Amino acid sequence: MKNLQVASTLAVAGWWLGVLAAPAQTLIVVQPTNHIVSPRLTDIHGGSADLTHGPTVIHHPPSPQGGGNGPDTALQTQGAPLVNATTGTNFDGINIYSAGYIPPDTNIAVGPNHIMETVNAAYAIYNKNGVLILGPKSLRSLWAGLGGACAANNGGDTVVQYDKMADRWMMTQLGSLSSPYAECIAISQTADPTGAYNLYSYAFGSNLNDYPKFGVWPTATNSAYLASYNLFANGSTFAGAEICAYDRMGMIAGVASPAGLCYVLGSASYLPADLDGATPPLDGTPGYFVNLSGSGLGGYAIKPDFSNSTATLTAMQGMTAAGYTRACGGGTCIPQPGTTRLLDSLGDRLMYRLAFRMFPDHEAMVVNHSVAAGSATGVRWYEMRAPVSNSGSFSLYQQGTFAPADSNYRWMGSAAMDQAGDIAIGYSVSSGATSPAIRYTGRAPGDTLGTMQSEATLQPGAGSQTGYTRWGDYSSLRIDPSDDCTFWYATEYYPISSSYGWYTRIGSFIFGNCGAAPTPDFSLSASPSSLTLNQGQQGTSTVTVTAINGFSSSVSLVPTCPASFTTCTVSPASTGPGNSTLTVTPAPTTTPGTYTVTVTGTSSSLTHTTTVSVTVNGTAADFTLSTSAPSLTISRGSSGSVTVNTTALGGSSSVTLSISGLPTKTSASFTANPVSAGVNSILKISANRPASPGTYNLTITGKNGTFMHTTPLTLTVQ
Repeated sequence: MKNLQVASTLAVAGWWLGVLAAPAQTLIVVQPTNHIVSPRLTDIHGGSADLTHGPTVIHHPPSPQGGGNGPDTALQTQGAPLVNATTGTNFDGINIYSAGYIPPDTNIAVGPNHIMETVNAAYAIYNKNGVLILGPKSLRSLWAGLGGACAANNGGDTVVQYDKMADRWMMTQLGSLSSPYAECIAISQTADPTGAYNLYSYAFGSNLNDYPKFGVWPTATNSAYLASYNLFANGSTFAGAEICAYDRMGMIAGVASPAGLCYVLGSASYLPADLDGATPPLDGTPGYFVNLSGSGLGGYAIKPDFSNSTATLTAMQGMTAAGYTRACGGGTCIPQPGTTRLLDSLGDRLMYRLAFRMFPDHEAMVVNHSVAAGSATGVRWYEMRAPVSNSGSFSLYQQGTFAPADSNYRWMGSAAMDQAGDIAIGYSVSSGATSPAIRYTGRAPGDTLGTMQSEATLQPGAGSQTGYTRWGDYSSLRIDPSDDCTFWYATEYYPISSSYGWYTRIGSFIFGNCGAAPTPDFSLSASPSSLTLNQGQQGTSTVTVTAINGFSSSVSLVPTCPASFTTCTVSPASTGPGNSTLTVTPAPTTTPGTYTVTVTGTSSSLTHTTTVSVTVNGTAADFTLSTSAPSLTISRGSSGSVTVNTTALGGSSSVTLSISGLPTKTSASFTANPVSAGVNSILKISANRPASPGTYNLTITGKNGTFMHTTPLTLTVQ
C-alpha cells in the first residue's frame, strides 16, 4: 500500500541545457501488500488453456506535440551498406495461438545461456539456439500462490529483465485491468530462470498503473530497480506519471517488505535508464528517467536512500531536439497491404528502452521514438553523453531520423549500444505493398554523426493484421551479456493475414568490429629506472618485455649509452615476453653528471623504447654485488646456499644485505650481515615441506649509506 510522507527536497539542476524550475514533489513510500516465494517454474502448472485472446485498451495520455521548432533537420533518407553486421540465430517465439492477448507487448531478456520472452499474457524460456525449454505458461500462474489481483489476472504490460550484476531474472506484469490496480514483480532466487522467484505485489488503488517499464540500476549504495507508469484514475482519466525506485538488494535477498520510493509527475510516458555492459554507474549516481517534453527531451532523476526511506528528486532541463512531428500525430496511420486496417504508431512516447552504458571516458544513453517522415514515418533516435561522474551532466551528442526514401513506414523501434559503441535499432516496417516486417539498422562509432547504415531484414512479413489497430505496444532490443556484442531483437509479425493472429520473432545480429581480436603488441620497461654509480662502477637494471593482446613473438633489445661508458649490454639480447638484464659501466674518466641510457625493442614492425637515468659520481667508497651462481635449486624439506660476493670500490665500506621475493613456507639467512666490502657472505635458503614447487625470481640487495645495489637469484623449489 502507499503511505504519503513529508515532501522531499527537490534538487533542481541543469542536466542538459540550463535549469528547469519545478515545484516540490511529494515522496511516496510504498510497501508490498503481499510477498511469498514461488515454486520452481518447472513445477508450476498454467499453460495456453489458461489464456484469453482478447484485445486490450490503449491509453494515450496527454502529451506535448514535440518538435514544433521547424523542419526535421536530422532526416536521413539514404544509408550506406550495413558494414559487417551479420544476422545470427533467428527463431519464432510465442504466438497468440499458444498464448496471449492482442497486442503482444513483446519483451525479452538475455542471460548467459537463456532467453526469456514475455508477451501480454504469458512467458516462455529458450536456449540461445531457439530450443524451447519451458512454457508458454500464463503470467498469473507464476503469482498463483501470492493471491490477490496478481494471481487472478493475466494483466499484461509485462517486462522481463536479466540483472547481470546479480545474475538474477525479473518478470513483471499489471495486477489487474480494473480497480483495485496493482503491479506484480518477481525476482529469481538464483541464476536459474526456471527456478523459484521472490514474488511481490504493490497496490495502486483506483489508479491504473498503465504502460509500466523497468530498468536495472545496480549502483553500490543506492541500488534500485527503476520503474515508470502512466496513471489513469479509475482506468480512464490521466492522473500523471509515477516514477519509482524499488529496493533492488532487498528484492534479491527476498526480504518481506522492500520499499518503493516514488513520485507522481504531471507529464507522461517516462522511460527508466537500464544498464547495459559490465560496468555499473558510479556509486551515488541517481536513476534517470526521460520522456518527450516540449521541443525535445526532458527528465528527472531519483537518488534513493532505502535505509532511511528517503530520496532526492532532481529535475532536468529539457534538451532541444531537431524539429519533428509525431508519427501519425501520435495515433493511427500505418498502412498494410490487402486491408484498410491502419496500425497504431504510438508516436506520442519514447519507445522502450532507455539503454545506459558506461565507457572509460564517458557515459551514454540511447533511445528512440516514431516521427513523421514525408508521407510516411521514420525512427528518430538519440545518443546522449555525459562525463563519467555521479551527477549526470548529459548533453545531446547526436541524433537522426532514419527514413529511407521509399513508401515504407518505420515505427515501434527499440535501440541499444554494444561495448564498441555501435548503435542498433530494431523496428517494424509496413506499407500498402509491404506486409509488416522486422528490420534493423545500425551505425559504427566512425560513421558520420547522425547517420545510420542501410537496413537489413530480420524477418519478412507475409500477412496483415486485419482485426485491430494495435501493434506492439513495444519491442525489445537487448545485448547478450556473454560477449557484450550480440544484439537480440524481438517483436511481432504475421505469417498470414489474420484478424489478430500475431507471431513473435526472436533474432540476433552482431557488428564485425565488436569483440574483434585486438592487435598483439608489447610494452617495454626498466626497473630500476634510475641508477647512481661511481666512475668505473658497474650497474644493472632489469628490462621487461610485457605481452599485450596475446603477443608472443621475439623482441630484439639494443641499448644505447654515452660514448664514455665502457660497458653497455643487454643479456639476453633477444627475448620473448620476459626479462633481460641491462649492464652499464661508466669509465673511470666519465665526467660526473646524469646520463640517459635507452633500450630499443623491435619485433617486426613494432618498436618501443625504455630509458634508464644514470647518475655518475666521482670516485667514492662504493661496492659491487654478485653471487657465485645465478640460480639455486632445493627440495622441499631441505636447504641450499650460494655465496654473495662484495667488492670494494674506492675505499672500505660496510654493506647490509637483504633478500626479497621469497615464496611462502621458505626462509633465508646470511652467515655475515652486514659485511665489509670485499668480504663474502653465505646465503642459506630453506624450504619447508608445505612449500609450493615452482621457480621464483629473488633479488639480493646490498646497502651502504646512499649506495644500493642488487643482484638477481633464481630459486627453484622441487
